[in-house]
Amino acid sequence: MSPDILGGCRFPDTRRRAFPGTTSDRRSCPIATPDNTEPRINDRIRAREVRLVSAEGEQVGIKPLPEALAIARAADLDLVEVAPMANPPVCRIMDYGKFKYEAAQRAKESRRKTTQIAIKEMKYRVKIGRGDFETKTKKVEHFLEEGHKVKITIMFRGREVAHPELGMKILDNVAEHAKDLAKVEAAPKLDGRNMVMVLAPDKRVQEAAKRRAATEAQPAGGDTLVDEVDEVGDVGETTEAETDGATGVTGDSGTTDNGAVLEAPVLEVQRQEQ
Repeated sequence: MSPDILGGCRFPDTRRRAFPGTTSDRRSCPIATPDNTEPRINDRIRAREVRLVSAEGEQVGIKPLPEALAIARAADLDLVEVAPMANPPVCRIMDYGKFKYEAAQRAKESRRKTTQIAIKEMKYRVKIGRGDFETKTKKVEHFLEEGHKVKITIMFRGREVAHPELGMKILDNVAEHAKDLAKVEAAPKLDGRNMVMVLAPDKRVQEAAKRRAATEAQPAGGDTLVDEVDEVGDVGETTEAETDGATGVTGDSGTTDNGAVLEAPVLEVQRQEQ
Protein backbone atom coordinates (compact mmCIF):
# COMPACT_ATOMS: atom_id res chain seq x y z
CA MET A 1 0.00 0.00 0.00
CA SER A 2 1.46 3.34 -1.04
CA PRO A 3 2.23 6.04 1.54
CA ASP A 4 0.15 8.49 -0.44
CA ILE A 5 -2.91 6.41 0.21
CA LEU A 6 -2.09 6.16 3.89
CA GLY A 7 -1.53 9.90 4.27
CA GLY A 8 -3.83 10.98 1.45
CA CYS A 9 -7.52 11.38 1.11
CA ARG A 10 -8.60 7.88 2.00
CA PHE A 11 -7.23 7.98 5.51
CA PRO A 12 -7.44 11.36 7.25
CA ASP A 13 -4.34 12.66 8.96
CA THR A 14 -4.78 12.16 12.70
CA ARG A 15 -1.72 14.21 13.67
CA ARG A 16 -3.73 17.45 13.84
CA ARG A 17 -6.21 15.89 16.21
CA ALA A 18 -3.52 14.43 18.39
CA PHE A 19 -1.36 17.58 18.33
CA PRO A 20 -3.61 20.64 17.90
CA GLY A 21 -0.75 23.04 18.52
CA THR A 22 1.06 22.41 15.27
CA THR A 23 2.73 25.12 13.19
CA SER A 24 -0.16 25.48 10.75
CA ASP A 25 -2.65 26.01 13.60
CA ARG A 26 -0.47 28.65 15.22
CA ARG A 27 -0.25 30.58 11.97
CA SER A 28 -4.03 30.82 11.75
CA CYS A 29 -4.34 32.40 15.23
CA PRO A 30 -4.36 36.23 15.23
CA ILE A 31 -1.47 37.90 17.02
CA ALA A 32 -2.35 40.65 19.47
CA THR A 33 -0.64 43.89 18.51
CA PRO A 34 0.52 46.26 21.23
CA ASP A 35 -1.35 49.50 21.78
CA ASN A 36 0.85 52.32 20.46
CA THR A 37 -1.52 55.15 21.29
CA GLU A 38 0.15 55.92 24.61
CA PRO A 39 3.28 58.09 24.53
CA ARG A 40 6.70 56.78 25.41
CA ILE A 41 7.88 57.52 28.92
CA ASN A 42 11.21 57.34 30.75
CA ASP A 43 13.39 54.46 29.46
CA ARG A 44 11.11 53.78 26.48
CA ILE A 45 12.20 56.99 24.76
CA ARG A 46 14.62 56.15 21.91
CA ALA A 47 15.94 59.55 20.88
CA ARG A 48 19.47 60.58 21.79
CA GLU A 49 18.56 64.21 22.43
CA VAL A 50 15.25 65.74 23.44
CA ARG A 51 13.82 69.22 23.73
CA LEU A 52 13.01 69.37 27.42
CA VAL A 53 10.04 71.18 28.95
CA SER A 54 9.90 71.55 32.73
CA ALA A 55 6.95 70.65 34.93
CA GLU A 56 5.97 74.35 35.06
CA GLY A 57 5.88 74.56 31.24
CA GLU A 58 9.17 76.42 30.79
CA GLN A 59 11.55 75.65 27.94
CA VAL A 60 14.74 74.10 29.35
CA GLY A 61 16.39 73.50 25.97
CA ILE A 62 17.87 70.56 24.09
CA LYS A 63 19.32 68.02 26.48
CA PRO A 64 20.81 64.54 26.08
CA LEU A 65 18.37 61.82 27.03
CA PRO A 66 20.34 60.60 30.10
CA GLU A 67 20.50 64.15 31.48
CA ALA A 68 16.78 64.70 30.89
CA LEU A 69 15.99 61.42 32.66
CA ALA A 70 18.20 62.45 35.57
CA ILE A 71 16.38 65.78 35.91
CA ALA A 72 12.98 64.04 35.88
CA ARG A 73 14.04 61.47 38.46
CA ALA A 74 15.51 64.16 40.70
CA ALA A 75 12.06 65.81 40.75
CA ASP A 76 10.42 62.39 41.37
CA LEU A 77 8.44 62.75 38.12
CA ASP A 78 8.25 61.09 34.71
CA LEU A 79 9.74 62.10 31.39
CA VAL A 80 6.98 61.89 28.77
CA GLU A 81 7.49 62.19 25.00
CA VAL A 82 4.68 64.55 23.99
CA ALA A 83 5.77 65.29 20.38
CA PRO A 84 7.61 62.29 18.96
CA MET A 85 7.55 63.58 15.34
CA ALA A 86 9.46 66.76 16.16
CA ASN A 87 13.21 67.03 15.58
CA PRO A 88 14.41 66.57 18.26
CA PRO A 89 11.37 65.05 20.05
CA VAL A 90 9.72 67.20 22.70
CA CYS A 91 9.61 65.67 26.18
CA ARG A 92 7.94 67.10 29.25
CA ILE A 93 8.48 66.40 32.91
CA MET A 94 5.18 65.50 34.58
CA ASP A 95 3.37 63.07 36.82
CA TYR A 96 2.17 60.66 34.14
CA GLY A 97 -0.27 58.81 36.39
CA LYS A 98 -1.98 62.04 37.41
CA PHE A 99 -1.99 63.19 33.79
CA LYS A 100 -3.79 60.01 32.66
CA TYR A 101 -6.34 60.30 35.47
CA GLU A 102 -7.17 63.92 34.63
CA ALA A 103 -7.46 63.10 30.92
CA ALA A 104 -9.89 60.26 31.70
CA GLN A 105 -11.97 62.58 33.90
CA ARG A 106 -12.13 65.22 31.15
CA ALA A 107 -13.21 62.63 28.59
CA LYS A 108 -15.87 61.33 30.97
CA GLU A 109 -17.18 64.86 31.62
CA SER A 110 -17.32 65.64 27.89
CA ARG A 111 -19.27 62.44 27.22
CA ARG A 112 -21.68 63.38 29.98
CA LYS A 113 -22.33 66.83 28.52
CA THR A 114 -22.95 65.62 25.00
CA THR A 115 -26.63 65.25 24.17
CA GLN A 116 -27.77 62.28 22.16
CA ILE A 117 -30.10 63.66 19.50
CA ALA A 118 -32.69 61.13 18.43
CA ILE A 119 -35.69 61.24 16.12
CA LYS A 120 -38.90 60.77 18.07
CA GLU A 121 -42.16 59.88 16.36
CA MET A 122 -45.72 60.89 17.17
CA LYS A 123 -48.66 59.34 15.33
CA TYR A 124 -52.02 61.01 14.75
CA ARG A 125 -55.29 59.78 13.29
CA VAL A 126 -57.42 61.79 10.91
CA LYS A 127 -60.42 61.53 13.29
CA ILE A 128 -58.45 62.38 16.43
CA GLY A 129 -60.28 64.09 19.29
CA ARG A 130 -59.32 67.50 20.62
CA GLY A 131 -58.13 66.14 23.97
CA ASP A 132 -55.90 63.52 22.36
CA PHE A 133 -54.56 66.12 19.95
CA GLU A 134 -53.56 68.47 22.76
CA THR A 135 -51.94 65.64 24.76
CA LYS A 136 -49.89 64.41 21.80
CA THR A 137 -48.92 67.95 20.80
CA LYS A 138 -47.68 68.72 24.33
CA LYS A 139 -45.53 65.62 24.13
CA VAL A 140 -44.14 66.84 20.81
CA GLU A 141 -43.25 70.19 22.40
CA HIS A 142 -41.56 68.34 25.26
CA PHE A 143 -39.40 66.39 22.79
CA LEU A 144 -38.47 69.60 20.98
CA GLU A 145 -37.48 71.32 24.23
CA GLU A 146 -35.13 68.40 24.97
CA GLY A 147 -33.45 68.96 21.58
CA HIS A 148 -34.85 65.97 19.69
CA LYS A 149 -36.26 65.94 16.21
CA VAL A 150 -39.88 64.79 15.93
CA LYS A 151 -41.44 62.88 13.06
CA ILE A 152 -45.17 63.56 12.79
CA THR A 153 -47.10 60.75 11.11
CA ILE A 154 -50.74 60.93 10.03
CA MET A 155 -52.21 57.44 9.55
CA PHE A 156 -55.06 57.04 7.08
CA ARG A 157 -57.63 54.26 7.25
CA GLY A 158 -59.65 52.94 4.34
CA ARG A 159 -61.00 55.71 2.16
CA GLU A 160 -59.42 58.42 4.32
CA VAL A 161 -56.39 58.28 2.05
CA ALA A 162 -58.53 59.92 -0.64
CA HIS A 163 -58.69 63.06 1.52
CA PRO A 164 -55.08 64.11 2.17
CA GLU A 165 -56.23 67.64 3.00
CA LEU A 166 -57.50 66.35 6.35
CA GLY A 167 -54.03 65.13 7.28
CA MET A 168 -52.49 68.37 6.02
CA LYS A 169 -54.81 70.33 8.31
CA ILE A 170 -53.63 68.36 11.36
CA LEU A 171 -49.97 68.83 10.42
CA ASP A 172 -50.52 72.58 10.01
CA ASN A 173 -52.07 72.73 13.48
CA VAL A 174 -49.12 70.86 15.00
CA ALA A 175 -46.63 73.17 13.28
CA GLU A 176 -48.59 76.20 14.52
CA HIS A 177 -48.46 74.96 18.11
CA ALA A 178 -44.69 74.36 17.85
CA LYS A 179 -43.80 77.55 15.96
CA ASP A 180 -41.94 78.99 18.98
CA LEU A 181 -39.80 75.85 19.39
CA ALA A 182 -39.04 74.34 16.01
CA LYS A 183 -39.02 74.68 12.26
CA VAL A 184 -40.32 72.34 9.58
CA GLU A 185 -37.28 70.38 8.43
CA ALA A 186 -39.14 68.05 6.05
CA ALA A 187 -42.34 69.29 4.40
CA PRO A 188 -45.44 67.08 4.60
CA LYS A 189 -45.52 64.31 2.01
CA LEU A 190 -47.47 61.12 1.40
CA ASP A 191 -45.66 57.88 2.20
CA GLY A 192 -47.97 55.02 1.29
CA ARG A 193 -51.02 55.27 3.53
CA ASN A 194 -49.27 57.77 5.84
CA MET A 195 -48.45 61.46 5.65
CA VAL A 196 -45.12 62.42 7.25
CA MET A 197 -43.61 65.71 8.44
CA VAL A 198 -40.38 66.27 10.43
CA LEU A 199 -39.89 69.08 12.96
CA ALA A 200 -36.42 70.10 14.12
CA PRO A 201 -35.64 72.33 17.15
CA ASP A 202 -34.49 75.85 16.26
CA LYS A 203 -32.55 77.75 18.94
CA ARG A 204 -32.92 81.09 17.18
CA VAL A 205 -36.70 80.77 17.15
CA GLN A 206 -36.71 79.76 20.82
CA GLU A 207 -34.55 82.75 21.82
CA ALA A 208 -36.74 85.13 19.81
CA ALA A 209 -39.83 83.74 21.54
CA LYS A 210 -38.22 84.24 24.96
CA ARG A 211 -37.30 87.85 24.15
CA ARG A 212 -40.80 88.54 22.89
CA ALA A 213 -42.35 87.07 26.05
CA ALA A 214 -40.03 89.18 28.23
CA THR A 215 -40.92 92.33 26.28
CA GLU A 216 -44.64 91.66 26.65
CA ALA A 217 -44.35 91.04 30.40
CA GLN A 218 -42.30 94.20 31.12
CA PRO A 219 -45.08 96.91 30.76
CA ALA A 220 -47.43 94.96 33.01
CA GLY A 221 -44.83 94.91 35.75
CA GLY A 222 -44.26 98.70 35.41
CA ASP A 223 -47.98 99.53 35.80
CA THR A 224 -48.18 97.43 38.95
CA LEU A 225 -45.24 99.28 40.44
CA VAL A 226 -46.82 102.69 39.71
CA ASP A 227 -50.10 101.60 41.34
CA GLU A 228 -48.23 100.50 44.47
CA VAL A 229 -46.43 103.85 44.66
CA ASP A 230 -49.77 105.72 44.34
CA GLU A 231 -51.29 103.67 47.17
CA VAL A 232 -48.33 104.42 49.40
CA GLY A 233 -48.76 108.14 48.64
CA ASP A 234 -52.46 108.05 49.58
CA VAL A 235 -51.68 106.34 52.87
CA GLY A 236 -49.06 109.01 53.64
CA GLU A 237 -51.55 111.83 53.04
CA THR A 238 -54.17 110.17 55.26
CA THR A 239 -51.65 109.79 58.05
CA GLU A 240 -50.70 113.47 57.85
CA ALA A 241 -54.36 114.51 57.99
CA GLU A 242 -55.03 112.32 61.02
CA THR A 243 -51.94 113.74 62.72
CA ASP A 244 -53.08 117.30 62.11
CA GLY A 245 -56.52 116.54 63.57
CA ALA A 246 -55.04 114.94 66.67
CA THR A 247 -52.79 117.91 67.40
CA GLY A 248 -55.63 120.41 66.93
CA VAL A 249 -53.90 122.37 64.19
CA THR A 250 -56.35 123.86 61.67
CA GLY A 251 -55.71 124.89 58.12
CA ASP A 252 -56.44 128.60 58.92
CA SER A 253 -53.82 129.10 61.60
CA GLY A 254 -51.03 127.12 60.03
CA THR A 255 -48.93 127.47 63.19
CA THR A 256 -47.67 124.54 65.18
CA ASP A 257 -45.49 126.27 67.78
CA ASN A 258 -45.62 125.12 71.41
CA GLY A 259 -47.26 128.33 72.63
CA ALA A 260 -50.42 127.79 70.57
CA VAL A 261 -50.76 124.22 71.76
CA LEU A 262 -50.40 125.12 75.46
CA GLU A 263 -52.81 128.11 75.33
CA ALA A 264 -56.05 126.08 75.60
CA PRO A 265 -55.21 124.32 78.94
CA VAL A 266 -54.33 127.72 80.56
CA LEU A 267 -57.75 129.22 79.66
CA GLU A 268 -59.58 126.18 81.09
CA VAL A 269 -57.75 126.55 84.45
CA GLN A 270 -58.71 130.22 84.69
CA ARG A 271 -62.43 129.46 84.06
CA GLN A 272 -62.43 126.80 86.77
CA GLU A 273 -60.96 129.30 89.34
CA GLN A 274 -63.68 131.85 88.51
